[in-house]
Amino acid sequence: MNAVNYDDLMLRTLAESADKTLLLHSCCAPCSSYCLEQVSSVLKTTVFYYNPNLDSEEEYEKRKKEQIRFLRETGWADFLDCDYQKADYEAIAAGYESEPEGGARCARCFRLRLERTAQEAKARGYDLFGTTLTVSPLKNAKLINEIGFGLAEEYGVAYLPSDFKKRGGYLRSVELAREHALYRQNYCGCIFSKR
Repeated sequence: MNAVNYDDLMLRTLAESADKTLLLHSCCAPCSSYCLEQVSSVLKTTVFYYNPNLDSEEEYEKRKKEQIRFLRETGWADFLDCDYQKADYEAIAAGYESEPEGGARCARCFRLRLERTAQEAKARGYDLFGTTLTVSPLKNAKLINEIGFGLAEEYGVAYLPSDFKKRGGYLRSVELAREHALYRQNYCGCIFSKR
């Protein structure tokens, strides 16, 4: 069985979706940079900042401030914030504290954030929803896309497949972060990754 090329699927979806609206979940400004560079000229994009996994409200606010600054500088997307909702993450992480990085706890976290994005996209009338999480070489794009497609079916809103790390995407995100002097953290954000 051939592996799915999610980057190719994204490019085909973009070619068929000119002028549609996208609610794009973002974990942080550096990760969103390349993703927005790719989609914002095709889709009317709103960045959805929902990250209850972050280990502190201080970290949440620091990343949010950078996300907003980056969007103001580039004009690539609008911004929609959820505020810090740590209890959401604590509920899905309970019982999974000893899971390795990239294991079941991370899968539950991906689903939590993507599900909230799908719910908001449906409620607000967006054509598509997606996430910047696939730009990271440490995140499982296959798993993230499988979750996204499942939620698209469940909520009745189209999912934008992606593997943003392809075609030098991760390296470009690093370049863009440098160009815009973005705060670039050295951990995913949760207390477990920080350890």
